Amino acid sequence: MHVMIVNGSPRVENLSNTEKIIDAFVTGLSECDATYERYAISKRSSWKKIKEAYMKNTEIIFALPLYAENIPGIMLEFLETLPAKDSNTRLSFILQGGFGEASQLDCGLRFLRNLPKYLGVSYGGTLVKGDNFGIRVVKEEIIKFIIPYVEQGRAFVRENGFKSKRIKKFAGPKYYALPVRIIYQFIFMTYAKKRFAKLAKEWGSSVPIDYKPWE
Repeated sequence: MHVMIVNGSPRVENLSNTEKIIDAFVTGLSECDATYERYAISKRSSWKKIKEAYMKNTEIIFALPLYAENIPGIMLEFLETLPAKDSNTRLSFILQGGFGEASQLDCGLRFLRNLPKYLGVSYGGTLVKGDNFGIRVVKEEIIKFIIPYVEQGRAFVRENGFKSKRIKKFAGPKYYALPVRIIYQFIFMTYAKKRFAKLAKEWGSSVPIDYKPWE
C-alpha cells in the first residue's frame, strides 16, 4: 500500500498538532511495510506539487484540526482548486480537535463524509479523536497522545482502510457522563486555568487570560 497524506492545518509543521499525529500515523504505516508521501498545505508555494500528487495517487488521507466546529479555511480553499477524479481514488480523513467528547467533532465529520462525492472520489472513512490540545505544548504528555495513532497506522494497512467499528471505538465517548463533566469543570476552573495562564505568559501575553477589554 502507498498512501499520500496531506496536513490540512494552516499552521506550519513545527507548530502543528496535526503534524505530530501524522508523524505517529506514518510510523504505524511503515511498520506494516506501507510507503507514503506527505505534504502540508500551509506552504502555499507547494500547492501545485500537492495537486500533481493528488492526481497521481489513489489512496489519499487529509489530516486536519477542527476549528470552531468547521474545516480550516485554507484547506477549503485548496480543495476548491482540485480537478475532478473518479471513484478509483479513495479519500479518507484524520480529524482531530481539542475537546474530549466525540460529539464536539460531529459537524466536521458530517462535512467530511459528504466531501468526496463533490470531488468525484470514493469515501474511505474518518478517524476522529478529540482531547488533542496539548500535543505540541505539553511535552511530558506527548507520548500518551500520539502512541494510539501509531496503532491506527498499522490497522489502516492491515484492514485496508478505516473500519467503522475500530474508528468508533477510537473516537471515545460521545458525551461524558454527568459526574465526569462536573470533575472536568472543576479541573478547568482550577488547575487548567493556571496552566493556560502560564502558557499565555510564556507566549508573551501581558494580560490575564480572562481579560475582557470590550466590557
